[in-house]
Amino acid sequence: MLIDTIRDDLKTAMKAKDAVELRTLRSVITAVQEAETSGNGPDQLDDAGVEKVIAAQAKRRVEAAEAFAAADRPEQQRAELAEKEILERYLPEGLDDAALEALVDRVLSDNGFTAKADMGSAMKAVNAEVAGRADGRAVADLVKSKLA
Repeated sequence: MLIDTIRDDLKTAMKAKDAVELRTLRSVITAVQEAETSGNGPDQLDDAGVEKVIAAQAKRRVEAAEAFAAADRPEQQRAELAEKEILERYLPEGLDDAALEALVDRVLSDNGFTAKADMGSAMKAVNAEVAGRADGRAVADLVKSKLA
């Protein structure tokens, strides 16, 4: 399981005394444990659930890096981006714009979605195919433009 891999990598980071990786992996493990004990889902997350937690953590790092950049604090920005890079190793490879557009076109044509009224059904079908490999806002904007 993915969480076991993360725990093994945490041990390796401890031995290597890699402070950035250590801090990042500890935060992921804590976030996964919080998600598992929140009472809203299963007692143990599967790999897809762990990937969702990691994706949320990576998104927070990006937002923090943007805030630090706006505040002219380059050291903190670099630290956040370094943590994001560590997190991305545990996420599935993202879709580039061309691949995302091709996927959306295929799903829309396969299911016969052509009108704006199909937006909800189309988003459900597309998100099942995308499976966290693209930003949700970008997916929604693309589907909306294709159905217009």
